[in-house]
Amino acid sequence: MSTEKRQKSEQAVSISVASRITGVEVHTLRYWEREFEDFLNPERTDGGQRRYRPEDIQTVFIIKRLLRDEMFSIAGARRHLAKSRELGSAA
Repeated sequence: MSTEKRQKSEQAVSISVASRITGVEVHTLRYWEREFEDFLNPERTDGGQRRYRPEDIQTVFIIKRLLRDEMFSIAGARRHLAKSRELGSAA
């Protein structure tokens, strides 16, 4: 494993820690992984446990803002994220 990949995997946290960091319930994170699979894909350990990297945590914050603060529908949030990705911005 490369040094860079090892450092990123060492920064990754479990879904319960990601939940505490973001203020989003664990079951909601799992649901968002399905609904936003093109944008939110935490790594998995060999045992199948989710490991949220810093970029996954940032994506959760963006999804949370879109859905809860800006009142986007899930489909609308997906479109917004896709458009932001095309434009190369952070949403």
